[in-house]
Amino acid sequence: MPKKVLTGIVVSDKPNKTITVMVERKYSHPVLKKVVKVKKKYNAHDENNKYKNGDKVSIIESKPYSKNKKFEVMESN
Repeated sequence: MPKKVLTGIVVSDKPNKTITVMVERKYSHPVLKKVVKVKKKYNAHDENNKYKNGDKVSIIESKPYSKNKKFEVMESN
């Protein structure tokens, strides 16, 4: 199965070697037929503390680094 790749904006870079990325997705509601926007935050591993708040980044699924950290930064967009 392919690894999940998500794109979002860095909202926090406070923890060491970790960033929090806000990923926004849109989908059509099955009953209301209205486009719904959903935002979700993911913790991602950032080995060199390279990314700062407001950066647009791509994250990819990886081995678990901790309880909540299961993604790592792939590249900056």
